[in-house]
Amino acid sequence: MLRAMQCQGCLPRGSWMQLCRSLPGSSGTRSVYLCAASVPGELGSVLVGLDNVRYQGGSQARPIQPSSSRHGLSQLRNVASPDAIKKHQKSLSAWFSHQPNEERQFGPSFSLDAVHVDPVIRESSLEEILKPSPDLTIQNQLQQPCSQVISLHNLFDVDACGRQVKTVVLYGTVGTGKSTLIKKMVVDWCRGLLPRFELVIPFSCEDLSHSHAPISLRRLITKKYQHLRDVVPMLGTSNLKVLFILNGLERLNLDFRLAGTELCCDPNEPVPPSAIVVNLLRKYLLPEASIIVTTRPSAVRRIPGKYVGRYAEICGFPDTNLQKLYFQMRLSQPGCNGENSVSSVSGEQENLVEMLSRNLERHNQIAAACFLPSYCWLVCTTLHFLYFTRTVPPSQTLTGIYTSFLRLNFSGEVLDSTDPNNISMMKYVAKTVGKLAYEGVMSRKTCFSEDDLQQCFEVEMKTESELNLLEVFRSDVFRFFLTPCVQPGKEHTFVFTIPAMQEYLAALYVVLGEKKTLAQRVGKELSEVIGKVSEDVAIVLSIISKVLPLRFLPALFNLLKIFPRYFSRLSGKDRDAIAHTMAEELFKEEDYYNDDVLDQINSSILGVEGPMHHPDETPDDEVFELFPIFMGGILSRRNRAILEQLGCSIKNLAAFEIAKAMKKTVIRKSRKGLPPSELMDYLFFLHEFQNERFTAEAIRSLRTVNLSSIRMTPLKCSVLASVMGTTCHEVEELNLTSCNLDTSSLSTLFPVLLRCKALHLQLNSLGSDACKEIRDLLLHDKCVVSNLRLANNPVGEQGAHYLAEALAGNRSLTHLSLLHTALGDRGAEVIAQHLAENQHLQELNLGYNSLTDTAALRVVEVAKKHATLDKVHLYFNDISEDGKRALHSLRMDRDGVRALVFLTAGTDVSDYWSHILNVVQRNLPFWDRERVQQHLALILQDLESSRRQTANPWRKAKFLRVESEVKKMLGKLQHGTL
Repeated sequence: MLRAMQCQGCLPRGSWMQLCRSLPGSSGTRSVYLCAASVPGELGSVLVGLDNVRYQGGSQARPIQPSSSRHGLSQLRNVASPDAIKKHQKSLSAWFSHQPNEERQFGPSFSLDAVHVDPVIRESSLEEILKPSPDLTIQNQLQQPCSQVISLHNLFDVDACGRQVKTVVLYGTVGTGKSTLIKKMVVDWCRGLLPRFELVIPFSCEDLSHSHAPISLRRLITKKYQHLRDVVPMLGTSNLKVLFILNGLERLNLDFRLAGTELCCDPNEPVPPSAIVVNLLRKYLLPEASIIVTTRPSAVRRIPGKYVGRYAEICGFPDTNLQKLYFQMRLSQPGCNGENSVSSVSGEQENLVEMLSRNLERHNQIAAACFLPSYCWLVCTTLHFLYFTRTVPPSQTLTGIYTSFLRLNFSGEVLDSTDPNNISMMKYVAKTVGKLAYEGVMSRKTCFSEDDLQQCFEVEMKTESELNLLEVFRSDVFRFFLTPCVQPGKEHTFVFTIPAMQEYLAALYVVLGEKKTLAQRVGKELSEVIGKVSEDVAIVLSIISKVLPLRFLPALFNLLKIFPRYFSRLSGKDRDAIAHTMAEELFKEEDYYNDDVLDQINSSILGVEGPMHHPDETPDDEVFELFPIFMGGILSRRNRAILEQLGCSIKNLAAFEIAKAMKKTVIRKSRKGLPPSELMDYLFFLHEFQNERFTAEAIRSLRTVNLSSIRMTPLKCSVLASVMGTTCHEVEELNLTSCNLDTSSLSTLFPVLLRCKALHLQLNSLGSDACKEIRDLLLHDKCVVSNLRLANNPVGEQGAHYLAEALAGNRSLTHLSLLHTALGDRGAEVIAQHLAENQHLQELNLGYNSLTDTAALRVVEVAKKHATLDKVHLYFNDISEDGKRALHSLRMDRDGVRALVFLTAGTDVSDYWSHILNVVQRNLPFWDRERVQQHLALILQDLESSRRQTANPWRKAKFLRVESEVKKMLGKLQHGTL
């Protein structure tokens, strides 16, 4: 007996009605032969001696009447042709090429063959399926090695006893990709890769469940596939090898008792669709046909074992090599990086695949998650969102990815079709798993014990129906959301399959209003009852009051309305509580200095390079900064529309009232000044919220935007541009220091940069191409930039040409810092040539640019004639003693400009000595330390020489103080402590 294998699922591609992916056309498909005895290549050959047809599933044979046989053969000769089935193949291929919105929306679309990796399928048995459902223990959830592996194309091979298999039940938990496998099977048949069958007829059980009107099998087939109208008459009258596919059998309530479903062997007799399915499975109707059924584990036992030839279970990707193969195929596709060129794979794509592979090899929790191929899709989609998103239309949000992921797996699903309440599966998940997720977020934990699970799933079990629903949930859905923890020391606990899923479900639990007290729940039900009754009574009282003028009737009428109105106010308080929870979680001070949420997601998928934590070390506190962001994202109109399809309704009025209650708190707290990572999270929250009016009011309150040291990926730049684009107000300061910006980043942020008065772009490796973008920015007629800092960027001579052109035509810039930008003498001379055309610049910093006397003096000569330029920074350049003396001789009152070169000004200390030393100290991590030491040594010699030249004791004291500061800095540099 095979051991039961608790395994998880396969890549989701939506329900049967939402077919996806581009499929090749039907060109080159094999010819279809209408007789089992026909020879390959001989079209239309017919077996003339059909006597009878035997069927699998019993030892009896049912003879076919000769007249019926002759009639079928006549139909076959005169009407049917291989062309009809070829048209059917072409129609199926076209139908299956339809892609769900999620594929087109969250990344490039690929054909099914391009990214399909077959999950492991193992042969099972009825005895294993009928075993009692295991308890929710870690021992029962741990994955075991798959045995008795069988391929999709070998499902209909003979069984262990040598009997030909005619009926296969393929089962797997929610999201295992049963529909995807069937689609692959159909596509293979359309392309001639499944020669075992001459005709394949797929049926969606979801589709069949919506119809109860009697219909014959032949009419049902032609209704769904009109190209088969010439082939259908010979079903049951020839040896045509037919495969029926019944996808999603759990949607149908089947009754195999004779009292419930009568026998029917006539394909022309109208019966309910469920009766057709039952008689097909009984092998009483078209006994020669093969059947493959897909279903969830809880519904497998609905089919009596005597009618099933083979049970097969989808086991997902138990081997990390299969996971790597999927990621390699998906992420290495040309065009995945969002570029128009599809000729090659970018280095970034290869790097992503490599980092993901290394993380899988560490046996991280992500490897346990990607045991489910559906989560492999989610990982790839999230990485595409993080790395290759160049613009962010409203449809592209992280919340939208998770909502659409759930729709792909749960759209239209009810937990148990036999339950009269028809409870939405996603609604059940939100109430139970959502409660577990929320309690984990509130207590800041991600690992859950068996007691935690029992508290959330079993504490409120009161009826037989509730217990049955729990059993179905445990069997079909539980492992989709929770998986054993792989962290050492926590093997006996469960975690959410993907960490962000815990925060999403917690957010859904809160926004749906499931977090209610007992009084609130009872009050809501009582209010609805009284509200309905009061409407009827009010009508009666209004009629009576016209006949009998009794004074108490109006009072009674008003009393009936009191309770619903009172409860309506309580509901408003509940929405205030949701808004308060969102605002409080969004601005938690203990999370202020974590990485921003997008970097956290990236780390959870690709891992963190560096030494691993020792198992005995106390781990860092869990962070749940996505929780409030998901709350905002769920309230967006688009996500609410998708959740409505899943049975989770959030009314427009509720969303409006939550936003209204949250606005004041959010705007007030954002004005206090947020650290860069927290500000990025706030901007991302506004993007996810997708409420333009709310965002505009929030952004107007931000006069200073400090995102320094945030790794500004294309996605973050797009989010910043999108959110800031909701208003047109001027920004006092935008700090993008050390943000890994490049030319494309500047292009994305161009509309935002135009409105910024002070713009900090230091330490971003911005070269000449970026300077070209900056030139266009400064020459734009709407540019208001007055202070531009480009320090520590490799601008170079070519970049200086672009900046010089910008200076000549710009009218807003007053302060320009080109400190340590590798200008050289030629770059500085280009700046000087165009400086005369500028009429507004007041301060220019050309420090640490390897300028010699000639270039430095040339700049100063131009500055002396400039109308507004009064300060030029030239320190840490290669200026000789003669040049130094010439620059020292400048006087503000006489020459109209001051050059900041050294810490001395003749026999006195420069007024800017502290400014120069502060600049040096701030930039030491990015400068050549040996060169800085040489310059500091020269500065020290100059200070000592100037001190000796003065007799003023006050000046001597000032010199000694500055010398002390320089010596202290030199000492720290030499010891490596600065």
